[in-house]
Amino acid sequence: MFILLDCAYLIVLLLISPWLLYKALTTGKYRRGLVAKFLGPSCPAGLHEPVIWFHGVSVGEIHLLRPVIATFRRRFPEYSCVVSTTTDTAMEEARKAFSELFVFWFPLDFSWAVGRALRRINPKLLVLAEGELWPNLLGAVKRCGVPVAVINARMSPRSLRRYQQLTVLARPLVRSLSLIAAQTEDYAAAFRALGANPQAVRVTGSVKFDGVNSDRRNPKTVALGRLLDVRHGERVWIAGSTQEPEEKISLAIFRRLRGEYPGLRLFVVPRQKDRFEEVARLFESSGTPFVRRSALSDIAALSRPNAEVILVDTIGELGALWGLADVAFVGGSLDGKRGGQNMIEPAGYGAAVIFGPHVWNFRDTASRLISAGGACQVENEADLETAVRHFLTNPHDRQTIGDRARAFVTSQQGATERTVALLGDLLLEQRRGRHAA
Repeated sequence: MFILLDCAYLIVLLLISPWLLYKALTTGKYRRGLVAKFLGPSCPAGLHEPVIWFHGVSVGEIHLLRPVIATFRRRFPEYSCVVSTTTDTAMEEARKAFSELFVFWFPLDFSWAVGRALRRINPKLLVLAEGELWPNLLGAVKRCGVPVAVINARMSPRSLRRYQQLTVLARPLVRSLSLIAAQTEDYAAAFRALGANPQAVRVTGSVKFDGVNSDRRNPKTVALGRLLDVRHGERVWIAGSTQEPEEKISLAIFRRLRGEYPGLRLFVVPRQKDRFEEVARLFESSGTPFVRRSALSDIAALSRPNAEVILVDTIGELGALWGLADVAFVGGSLDGKRGGQNMIEPAGYGAAVIFGPHVWNFRDTASRLISAGGACQVENEADLETAVRHFLTNPHDRQTIGDRARAFVTSQQGATERTVALLGDLLLEQRRGRHAA
């Protein structure tokens, strides 16, 4: 089976290689870690066993792993933890978040790459954040007798339909999982429908609630406020994790509103690093003065006439930046392609949270946040402008929706402890099995 998969992967790789080469030359993507991804990682000397392997695909998954790994290491200090990831930006975040751990590139799903990774790391448990089910990897792990856990597991309706179309391939994958710690009962039901072992599926809630900071006076937020010169009486609207055309929409609304609200400022944070230049050109062509965050340092002084609009072209600062927001628009929700982004962080800070109609990736969170009176969902640009204007005009409503959002986030916390307890149970079962054998 693995030979057929290797051949299929190689064919696909050959077919898309011109596109990959083009993207590598024009954007710099797909260059880093290529050898390690294709051949498997080389582990450092002194990696003490037993080892637990944690994997997060991108920045979002790396962020949710922070409280999980911290709690796991505190409760199970006898284990060494290693972390893998896939994207360039996630690698940068992982190396900062887990500077004392071995962080490496997740291998491509070729049999030789995953085989080398397993031999070098020799994990006692593989923990996948939210998903990333690859057949060669799961097959090799199963042959080694290593349990696999998916934590903070979710299954969007679109993903469920795709897996159901490939039931013959999907069923063995989910059946091989020793633990599926699902965010909600709906997600748990989706995994059961795909053939997961019902005893392996547990509902823990979302870990993302536990990593949320609700203190606007935390050092990172305070430092950003000082750097960006946010003054008392100003109102900050942050459009975060944006996708095309949300930056254009936000800028157009801001230009219409700033005459009505002289103290209004707009901070725009594109979701993807490779779109920073594109968004900068968009702002330049609009004729609106703006400042790039990357051009500032701790000793830089903003030119106030140009500081109404900030393009945040840096990675890893949005979590703290939300703490400056009076009004927070969560992107990836108007374009109809991405399915929304994480709205929990701005909700935790008590901002007036707004998002568009396309939030299927966070369907349950969005629905419950709205039901709690802690968010506003809009359909289009006109609705977004109406909502932003309303919250700027009515500070009492802005405070009320923010307070409800923060209270909702606080009420949902605790998933990290439940998740780590289940991982501990899995390791205990593994030890008992080895002793019995």
